[in-house]
Amino acid sequence: MTITDAIAEPVPQAVIDLAALRHNVSALAKLFAPSEVMLAVKADAYGHGLLPIALAGIEAGATSLAVLEIPAGLLLRHAGVTVPMLAWLHGSKTDFRAGIEADIELGISARWQLDAIAAAGADRPAVIHLKVDTGLSRNGATLEEWPGLVQSALELQSQGVVHIRAAWSHLADASIQDDEIALAEFRRAVLVAEKLGATFEVLHLAASSAGIRMPEARFDLVRLGIAAYGISPFDDSTGAELGLVPVMRLEAPVTEVHVGGSRNARLGIGYADGIPTLGIAKAHVAIGGIRRQVIAIEADSMLVDIGTDRVDVGDTAIVFGPGVNGEPIAEKWADWAETIGDEMVTGVASRVPRSYIG
Repeated sequence: MTITDAIAEPVPQAVIDLAALRHNVSALAKLFAPSEVMLAVKADAYGHGLLPIALAGIEAGATSLAVLEIPAGLLLRHAGVTVPMLAWLHGSKTDFRAGIEADIELGISARWQLDAIAAAGADRPAVIHLKVDTGLSRNGATLEEWPGLVQSALELQSQGVVHIRAAWSHLADASIQDDEIALAEFRRAVLVAEKLGATFEVLHLAASSAGIRMPEARFDLVRLGIAAYGISPFDDSTGAELGLVPVMRLEAPVTEVHVGGSRNARLGIGYADGIPTLGIAKAHVAIGGIRRQVIAIEADSMLVDIGTDRVDVGDTAIVFGPGVNGEPIAEKWADWAETIGDEMVTGVASRVPRSYIG
């Protein structure tokens, strides 16, 4: 007998618990009330699957969706999703006409975007959310550019090209003090716009972090991001400590068991599937409810120490999950890899099949 007892085909999977997603959205919607919830489904819903997450989030109380790009919104519209959607990442080749005619609302940060909307020739006014940069410096008009952006939007509104629905911004979430300064800047920007003649049906500023810890920043809606997926937006607390349930469980099969001088098992998952190699000295997974130290991570596989315990080919290892069966949570892997929980779940490769429960 060789030291390799058997070999099986590796088929990892990400199990998505829609009941957990609904729990998180519902709990946070209650916290944020009377503000509404806009569920962020960017990056294929943080790697969880765009359409299933969108539908579950709407069931749980989200009244709108943040899709970031128009094509993602079009996919949802073609699937029959009718709730309001907001897209704000635009490029020189963005098909504004398709977005407008699919009733996708547009985040607007610059005059060139307004020019592109005017040139698109859509059959209805574009519903727009004017964005001011309050310090994140990701996008949005600077405080100096803001009056000009508002005036350009008002001119197009008078021509029936756009309908100004909202003013909004992103917080940097660097510190409470920074966010309080940004909140004051946002309020000033809204006043400037109103003095120029703009009226806003909706104001929105907070995402998960400020939505939870800054009630004064909630305004009319909160853009609910990573917290909906059971991962904390904070460095000083976990999702579980916030009452959230992780939505993704990442599993991999045992594909080889070695019983020579050292006893270890090979799992059918590796860095090509999104497993970080940084911090593996601290990393572990769970097999049979028992923690197994990670020894090495390769492109398509991972080697773990099984000690004297019996482990068989075909057993399931939990790489990360809700933390109830000995496995680490995604946030713990993020600590080991010196990154954030968002990256752990979003980074699970598209080649890893998603399955849905709940």
